Amino acid sequence: MSMKYSEISSKDLLHIRTLGELKASGYEPKSIKEELRLNLIKKIRSKEDVFEGIWGYEDTVIPDIERAILSRHNINLLVLRGQAKTRIARMMTALLDEYVPVVAGSELNDDPLKPLSTFARELIAEKGDRTPIFWWHRNDRYTEKLATPDVSVADLIGDVDPIKAATMKLSYNDERVIHYGLVPRSNRSIFVINELPDLQARIQVALFNILQEGDIQIRGFKLRLPLDIQFIFTANPEDYTNRGSIVTPLKDRIESQIITHYPKDIEMGKRITAQEAKLHDRPIDRIHVPELMKDLIEQIAVEARSSEYVDEKSGVSARLTISAYENLISAAERRLYINHEERTVVRIADLIGIIPAITGKVELVYEGEQEGAGLVAYTLIGKAIRTLFTEYFPSPEQKKKAKEGNPYVVPLAWFGEGNELDILASQDDKTYKTALHAVPGLETIVTQYVEHLPEIEKEFYMEFALHGLAEFSQLSKKLLETGMQFRDLFSSMFNMGDPDDLDEEEEEEDL
Repeated sequence: MSMKYSEISSKDLLHIRTLGELKASGYEPKSIKEELRLNLIKKIRSKEDVFEGIWGYEDTVIPDIERAILSRHNINLLVLRGQAKTRIARMMTALLDEYVPVVAGSELNDDPLKPLSTFARELIAEKGDRTPIFWWHRNDRYTEKLATPDVSVADLIGDVDPIKAATMKLSYNDERVIHYGLVPRSNRSIFVINELPDLQARIQVALFNILQEGDIQIRGFKLRLPLDIQFIFTANPEDYTNRGSIVTPLKDRIESQIITHYPKDIEMGKRITAQEAKLHDRPIDRIHVPELMKDLIEQIAVEARSSEYVDEKSGVSARLTISAYENLISAAERRLYINHEERTVVRIADLIGIIPAITGKVELVYEGEQEGAGLVAYTLIGKAIRTLFTEYFPSPEQKKKAKEGNPYVVPLAWFGEGNELDILASQDDKTYKTALHAVPGLETIVTQYVEHLPEIEKEFYMEFALHGLAEFSQLSKKLLETGMQFRDLFSSMFNMGDPDDLDEEEEEEDL
């Protein structure tokens, strides 16, 4: 008894090389949307994770995508930058059959039992069951195009090729003179158009019939080509009124429109950053990263997304935290090599090293441009420290108003006596710890308020306390070329005439 097509293994399928053998196997044509639907149903029933590694969308975006697939819909993803749109689209190829048969030599990836192109139809008419076929792997059934103003109808749909006409000695009335564009050549594939609003309106119009009726028109040729394509479009929500718009008839033909979002909490952001950060071949086992530092990295992105200096329409990509975390590890790694140490703990001062990761990932509004990208990044770091400070320590502002019980009195008094503290980026661990423990009362604050404090993180929290006091305007914090300097707030204000102070302030302005 011969096996059914559905029972034949992928390895054995590859041995089927002709149309006759394919028919004998019991193969039946299936649309790409049907493939996606049936394979999704199998994965849902077996409780497989279709979009593995896409965190934060489990109860929002992914169910919407799955419903769209079950409905056999084309999809428009409304996304800000860095919201995993490309990864989601590419992962949909896992829902395709592993291999599908194609007429060998066909430009349009014709199904042998349901040919579209003139080439495939004529070849099958000539060779019949001896028509050669090949097997197309699902990883190759994906096409992606970035919509730019210079994209033409010829690029997407096709055009008459005069060279082909001359070479093959064909009349311009012959369909074979057509050179097909990306869309027809993506027949039986997932086709992604990124930033759809950037596509000129007249180009968007060319997609109308493909989506609805399956007709395409090329230089006077009206071809009935019921293309079998799963379309996925992406657009920035603000682009409807910013750079361009999706024309209404096209928008109406895209059945499901799904809105994505950034991680809804810091924990989810940390999970994404930990997964995506490229830390292979790095001495991670020699660099200790307190959980608070991971929270700070994510909080910086949160602050950026609500900052008056950052264009919220453009969005703040998840790549900001990923790049920032990689730079943070590099700052600690560099210090290991400089001081020939076996282990180190990241420091709050290491956040200076992530500024390049921030400046390249945020789009500033006019006020932000006036401030300067470096200073905006420095400000975002400061705001993140201020936001998380009160989760570990009492508010300095509230304690200052209280008549007694202010834990910050002793260290602030030490600075008030004219003492200064420099925390340098390349400082060895021994010097770093000695400098922090020289501030009276600082260790007491940390041991009193930080619950379950690991001994290895004590100095990290001591430094965090200093940065927090500076963000609450209890201390002066100046950015040096090689680190940070803390001093009394009022003595710093009274010494504004000091030439050294002016130089430091100019450095901060330059940043």
